[in-house]
Amino acid sequence: MSTEKRYSLMTKHELEQEIANVKEKARKAEQLGYVNEFAVLERKAIMASCYLLNPKDYKPGTVYAISNDPGSYFKIDYLNGVFAWGYRLKGEKKLEALPIAMLDNRSEGGKQQ
Repeated sequence: MSTEKRYSLMTKHELEQEIANVKEKARKAEQLGYVNEFAVLERKAIMASCYLLNPKDYKPGTVYAISNDPGSYFKIDYLNGVFAWGYRLKGEKKLEALPIAMLDNRSEGGKQQ
């Protein structure tokens, strides 16, 4: 029985390989019309991508665009590991967590508020 290694214990190279493998599986699932499998694999790739980022680059009180969701923004209240906890702007103001890989951290992405 194969045991999977935790993303937090993988090297940068291992994470990059894992992301490539998962994205390839997701592409095949999408082509075959396996919508649920595609969604799970996409989320898995996002989670692996989080461990290539530095959570210290994401600041509480800052608003970030949400990747792959044009016009949606997220304001971070606090971070816990690779998850940013906060609120979507123009949303229900319900506390939620997003993986930091879903937040656009480019210079024009984050705005202090």
